[in-house]
Amino acid sequence: MARRPWVTLALFAVMAVMAVVQYAVPSVVGDLMRQPGALSDGQWWRAGSALLVQSSGITQIAFNLPALLVIGAVTEAALGWWRTLVVFLVGGVLAHVVSLAGWSTQGGGDSVAICALLGALAVSCLLGGSQPRRPFQETWYVLLIPAAGMLLCLLQNNHGAGLVAGCLLGLALAPRPGHPLARSAAA
Repeated sequence: MARRPWVTLALFAVMAVMAVVQYAVPSVVGDLMRQPGALSDGQWWRAGSALLVQSSGITQIAFNLPALLVIGAVTEAALGWWRTLVVFLVGGVLAHVVSLAGWSTQGGGDSVAICALLGALAVSCLLGGSQPRRPFQETWYVLLIPAAGMLLCLLQNNHGAGLVAGCLLGLALAPRPGHPLARSAAA
């Protein structure tokens, strides 16, 4: 990676601080996570605030923080800082909106936003990104990520919503070959 993944490091720092806060002040989890009836009560902000708390506790924190660091850094190297931030926030919020609408009305965490990063990264790889296009025989397995997103959506799992949102955002935002970001990543 040519430059430090500053957005990923900032997101990691926010999530790490929030992990400490949620253990120091446990009521913060209930105050910020998704709650049944939140949308009908006008608490639309919970779709964003639910990204900040890990409602399953230490296990979720232990998995999500390293996943954010690794997937975020790779995504930031492929897509750039602002695309990474947009995918994380928009994909994560959209997945929590789907959850609040009925798939999983209670909970919270940034794993859905990490899934969005993974989806955007997969689409970037499929589109060629900073690399010359490879034959389909060498990249078919990347299609497993959007396929997993669709399967999880059929099962009404909010991680599928994150993956699909990330794939769509990646399709819209991924730098195409010849783009300055693609040229600098290839150098």
